[in-house]
Amino acid sequence: MTRDHHIGMIVPSSNLTMETELPRMLRAREDVLPDDRFVFHAARARMQHVTPEQLRAMNAQAQRAAAELADARPDVVATACLVAIMAQGPGYHCTAEDDISAALRAEGSDAPVVSSAGALLSGIAALGATRVAIITPYMEPLTKAVVDYLEDAGVEVVDSLSLQVPDNLAVARLDPADLREHWRRLDLTGADALVLSACVQMPSLPSIEAVQDEAGIPVLSAATATTHRILTGLGLEPRVPGAGALLAG
Repeated sequence: MTRDHHIGMIVPSSNLTMETELPRMLRAREDVLPDDRFVFHAARARMQHVTPEQLRAMNAQAQRAAAELADARPDVVATACLVAIMAQGPGYHCTAEDDISAALRAEGSDAPVVSSAGALLSGIAALGATRVAIITPYMEPLTKAVVDYLEDAGVEVVDSLSLQVPDNLAVARLDPADLREHWRRLDLTGADALVLSACVQMPSLPSIEAVQDEAGIPVLSAATATTHRILTGLGLEPRVPGAGALLAG
């Protein structure tokens, strides 16, 4: 019997990529596991530039966005801006997930909550990795915040690359094919996994498997990690063709 799973997303107002890559992955899953279908609902929180000030302002809108999503009775809610959470300091994804859960419950929804920040940590753990290299689109201070966040959670970052793009729409326009060269600038010595895009707005899906084949280690992204958490939160097999080792099932 076919089942519809309703996916709620809290995204930055300037987000383009999460609403592209997440449905693309789950549609690919439908092609091989057709009994599960996915319906998407998004609520937006205002953010145009990836600065600490706008990230804090966006976080303040998350509970309002969650209340709006609750009206659609989603089966799971994902808040999809990794750096907005990681820039607030170590462990903040737990606070953010709890706050959104409370806002949903206040509106009669008991949907589980996934943050892209928490999902990246759990995705790295699911691969059995403890040492990673990462690529971000952020300015260097925000990349350092991501590195510090991961390391506080027990993940060693052996190398990082900042593409230094502050405009969020410009991040969405980055060519994912360029990542097939960018990763070569990293020193992967000792790395267990490569985070090809530590940002749900930076496109990476078309390059994940190609880079994984060339690098010889598991490759994931903030988007594939969020998809993994959504699927496991729904009690479904985390299998998406062409999306890297984390979603191999």
